[in-house]
Amino acid sequence: MKNEVFGVLQRVGRSFMLPIAVLPVAGLLLGLGSSFTNPTTIETYGMEALLGQGTVLHALLMIMNAVGSAIFDNLPLIFAIGVAIGMAKREKEVAALSAMLAYFVMNVSVQAMLMLFGRIDADGNLAADVMEGTITSMCGIQTLQMGVFGGVIVGLGVAALNNRFHKIELPGAISFFSGSRFVPIISTVVYMLVGIVMFFVWPTVQNGISGLGMLVAGSGYIGTLIFGIVKRALIPFGLHHVFYMPFWQTGVGGTMDVAGHTVQGGQNIFFAQLADSANIAHFSADACRYFSGEFIFMMFGLPGAALAMYRCARPEKRKQVGGLLLSATLASIFTGITEPIEFSFLFAAPALFAVQVVLAGSCYMVAHMLKIAIGLTFSGGFLDFLLFGILQGNAKTGWMLVLPAGAVCFLLYYCSFSYLIRRFDLKTPGRELDANTKLYNKADYLAKKAGQTVAAPTDEEDDPVSRILMNGLGGKANISDVDCCATRLRVTVKDSSRVRDEILKEAGPSGIVHRGNGIQVVFGPRVTVIKANLEDYLEKMPDTWFTGESNADRTAEGAGEVSAKPENGANAGETANDTSGASDASAKPAKTIVIGSPITGQAADLSATPDEGFASGMMGEGAALTPTEGTVCAPTDGTVSFIFDTKHAVGFTTDSGIEMLFHIGIDTVKLNGEGFEILVQQGQELKKGDPIMKLDLDYLKAHAPSIVSPILCTDLEDDQKVRLLAEGPVKAGDDLIAVDIYES
Repeated sequence: MKNEVFGVLQRVGRSFMLPIAVLPVAGLLLGLGSSFTNPTTIETYGMEALLGQGTVLHALLMIMNAVGSAIFDNLPLIFAIGVAIGMAKREKEVAALSAMLAYFVMNVSVQAMLMLFGRIDADGNLAADVMEGTITSMCGIQTLQMGVFGGVIVGLGVAALNNRFHKIELPGAISFFSGSRFVPIISTVVYMLVGIVMFFVWPTVQNGISGLGMLVAGSGYIGTLIFGIVKRALIPFGLHHVFYMPFWQTGVGGTMDVAGHTVQGGQNIFFAQLADSANIAHFSADACRYFSGEFIFMMFGLPGAALAMYRCARPEKRKQVGGLLLSATLASIFTGITEPIEFSFLFAAPALFAVQVVLAGSCYMVAHMLKIAIGLTFSGGFLDFLLFGILQGNAKTGWMLVLPAGAVCFLLYYCSFSYLIRRFDLKTPGRELDANTKLYNKADYLAKKAGQTVAAPTDEEDDPVSRILMNGLGGKANISDVDCCATRLRVTVKDSSRVRDEILKEAGPSGIVHRGNGIQVVFGPRVTVIKANLEDYLEKMPDTWFTGESNADRTAEGAGEVSAKPENGANAGETANDTSGASDASAKPAKTIVIGSPITGQAADLSATPDEGFASGMMGEGAALTPTEGTVCAPTDGTVSFIFDTKHAVGFTTDSGIEMLFHIGIDTVKLNGEGFEILVQQGQELKKGDPIMKLDLDYLKAHAPSIVSPILCTDLEDDQKVRLLAEGPVKAGDDLIAVDIYES
């Protein structure tokens, strides 16, 4: 059960990435628009000429406010579609459409029930006994306030329906509605019933929240702490609006006589005092207890958490993660939009969210104890802090106390997050296994040719990497679901014992993670292409289990000898070749194969390659060539066995059966094909001297760490040994290396 839950949660987590990515921009637009179009703000500071109605800035800010509001107001719908897409195994576009329909159907069903039971009238007006904040308008539909949680309910359910019914076959008379066409139909029916059920279930949840609010109101500082903890804990469910609204707008949040008028609700009291500020010595800290503390953790605490996540990220990922966290931090500081930061660790590391809830709740209590009384219109960001704190003066608001309290809060967040992330290896942004592009190793090379050793190609369009992945995962019959995130291929398998890591490694991943039946194969940014190729490949393959032998099984012994530590001062290349039949230095080879140079340039021993992986012979034996002319040619008669996508390396098989790799330059994979022009196709037969590729040597010298090019013989047998025949200047076609074959 635990393993199944992990398999589901890893896909749910990825589904949240799209809506989370738009929150920072939406927050900035909404915060700026909301703050500077508020009539009270404009009138209080005498900015009618600049920001009043009819001005250009007012119109622009209204548009910004509308755009930001459109995203936040419809987050439940966005999450419904996003979760459905992420959880659907196939026909994702059908799942997305079905989720949208289901979301509307569910809420319309709730609206119909509200009208039938007299909770709202035909015009949408609430009945007198309906608690404020429990009913909202969603896309023009009067429905229960379910927040993002309602969207997640739809997304999960529709994805399950899609996965169950997208291949259904119906009787002939209605066969038109078979397959994917059936998914929106069944989703509509199911979520009509779900809407009816939610009408009866959800008010119970809302009533519990309201009762808790009444308890908080009469509990002093402890009540403020509870208020803060509960409000922050409800953020993921979208229920915080139901919880805090009575405190802001009704008598639950207090009653006070201001300028001869009785005012109810903490926010209403503050703005009434603001309008009468000439007669107010200090704004009411009791009225502001429900929001003043937000400035402490939104402007100081959560940025400390963001810094901790940045510092705990892998060094090679910090630049990428830093950009995301910076935008989220700015949204929190300036507008009080905290979802981008909170959601970044909410699903990946729930323990951190629990810490955030407690620390944030404490900030509400500390602000209440320090008599800080800063109002807000939208959220606890710098804009409201400036308008309703700094500009009102410290005597009225106590805003200066926010600074030392914020400094302490910053340290608490930073230290606690840093400790927990490192202590429990929490997977906050940038801490997942990295897959940055590095020097291709032997596993990468084997991934290109493993079709010859793992399974025979079925046709000329065969995809070796997909075949390796399918076989390593136990065969198509063992694969239940294929998905991916930014760097990981995420696969759910039926039987995890059938997964063969030694085969999966032949596809060249940076890492493999097992979580029960959830398998994560880390490839880096190219994973989306790998996933698409794998899905297409699986469609063409029979639904069978894999029980064969991997290339790693057959070469493990030889690989161990290659990587063994040299003895008696021998270099790595000598150790690699000092095997069985060649162990006697006086023995004569039974056969010698001479191979020419593919490049005109300077030849040297392979150990001169400025890269340890090549120089040590771990990827094969051969020579180091520094090109002086820009053409790579066939060193002998043979066949192009593979071409790397980045064009910097080519595989070549001689007619005598020697497999070779021409790797042009060091770290040239990072050039993404720039400086290389491929003149051949994979599988093309060549004669000695036929051109293979053109090199822009000037470009390569300027952009690559080195143009020294390893020319390797790979996958040598135990009875084969490589000798260097030429050093110094060589021309393309000149004898370069010899492969001596000894009798075993």
